[in-house]
Amino acid sequence: MSALTLLAHDGTTAAVDLQEGGGYTRPTAPLRSRVAYAAAHVVPKTHADNTPGQPADIDWDATLAFRRNVYSWGLGVADAMDTAQRNMGLDAAATRELIARSAEVAREEGGAVVVGVNTDHVDEQRITLAQVIDAYVEQLHFTEEQGAGPVLMASRHLARAATDAEGYRRVYRAVLERATAPVVLHWLGPAFDPQLAGYFGHDDWESASAVLLDIIAENPDKVAGVKMSLLNADSEISVRERLPQGVRMFTGDDFHYVGLIGDDDSGTHSDALLGAFAAITPVASAAIQALDVGDPARYLEILGPTEALSRQVFAAPTFYYKTGVAFLSWLNGHQPAFQMVGGLHSARSLPHLSRIVELANASLALEDPQLARERWHGMLRLNGVDA
Repeated sequence: MSALTLLAHDGTTAAVDLQEGGGYTRPTAPLRSRVAYAAAHVVPKTHADNTPGQPADIDWDATLAFRRNVYSWGLGVADAMDTAQRNMGLDAAATRELIARSAEVAREEGGAVVVGVNTDHVDEQRITLAQVIDAYVEQLHFTEEQGAGPVLMASRHLARAATDAEGYRRVYRAVLERATAPVVLHWLGPAFDPQLAGYFGHDDWESASAVLLDIIAENPDKVAGVKMSLLNADSEISVRERLPQGVRMFTGDDFHYVGLIGDDDSGTHSDALLGAFAAITPVASAAIQALDVGDPARYLEILGPTEALSRQVFAAPTFYYKTGVAFLSWLNGHQPAFQMVGGLHSARSLPHLSRIVELANASLALEDPQLARERWHGMLRLNGVDA
C-alpha cells in the first residue's frame, strides 16, 4: 500500500496509508429514492489569464465533460450557481454561455439540469425593486428558452434594495407571475455570501422563514422546491415540515446533509442540491443507490464519512469552498490543472488542502487514488515540501 504525505500547519509532514478507493459502480437505472443535484464548478483554460478581475475563459471540453460524468452516476446537475463562481469570477457573458451549453449537454445525456437565475448581469450596485424584477425576469426567460429548470438565486441587488420583508414579497410575487413553469427558490445564507445578510427582511431565520413560506403559499403552483443553504439543520427541518404538499426541500447544507437526506423519525427527508456532491459524485451516487434498495445502514456507512470532508471544504470563510471542489476535481482527474477563474485556486492554504486530501482518502472519495497521490505529491514538491 502506498504512503500519502500530509502537511501540517506548522510545516511538519506525516505519512498515512493510501486507501484503495470505494470501488463504486454507476447505476444501471435512474435513482429513485431521492432527487439529487450536484452543483458543478467551471474549469478555466490552463493558459488563460486566470487572475482576479479578468473575464472567465472557460475550458468547455473539461467543464462539460465534468457534467457528463455527473450524469453517468445518476445525479442531476445544478449549474451556473455559486459553485460555478457566480459573483466570484463568472461574468455575465460566461454565465449565459454556460447555461446554454449545459442545457444542451443535459438533453444529449438525458440528464436533469437546473440553473441559477439572478440579477448579476446588471453592473450598477444599487437599483430599484422594479429594476430587480426586470433583471430577474430577463435571466428567467433566457433560462426557460434554453430548456433548463430555473433556480431563483438570492440577489445582492434585492438585498440592497429591499428595506423590509414586503420588498421581498413584491419582487418574488412579480417574478413568479412571469415564470412559465415551477421554479426552485434559493435561500443562501451569509456564510456563503455576507452581502445577503438579512435576506427576506430579517436577520433571524425564524422570521425570515415565515416570509419565505408566505411567498410560497401565495404561489403554490409556481414553486417546485426550496434550496436552503444556511448551514443550520434545525432551520431546514422547520421549513421542510411546513412546505405545501408537492414542494420539495433541497438541502444545501454541506455540514449536515447526511442526516437531512436520510429519513428522520417521522419518515421525512430532504432531497439534495449540493456543491459537496460535485466533489464526491461517485460516493453520493452509491449512497443513494443503497437507499434505493432499502439499505439505510449502508447509506450511512458510505456517505457518513464524507461529512467531515465536506466540512473541511466548506470551512470558514465558507465562500472559498469552490477552491476545494476544484482541487478535488483536479485530484480525481477531471481537469488538467488546479486552476480556477479569477485566481481563486490561491484562496486556500497548502495545509488546508492537505486536510482535504486526508479526509478524501479516509472517506474513499479519491476516484483514482494513485493519480491523486501523484498530483498531490507533485504539488507539494513544487512548493518545496519533500514528498
